[in-house]
Amino acid sequence: MADPASFSDQALSVFAFAVYHQLESGEPVSAVARRDQAGHQASQEGVAELQERGMATVEGDRILFTQAGQEVVQRLAQALRAAA
Repeated sequence: MADPASFSDQALSVFAFAVYHQLESGEPVSAVARRDQAGHQASQEGVAELQERGMATVEGDRILFTQAGQEVVQRLAQALRAAA
């Protein structure tokens, strides 16, 4: 499994957005929007890094996490819970 500490802050911000939605909904998250209707958008550099590292793909305006990417989202959510 990829070590979250090895990702850039831009890539971590994409994961953080997924973790937020997962914690807020209580459901596993496998995709997030690249842009939302509130004017927020994912870092292009972060998305490119996730694609290069096999953590995500992009379809239209959605960032789809691969199995490896979903595992990182889970690991980050667990770390946040443990830190609370």
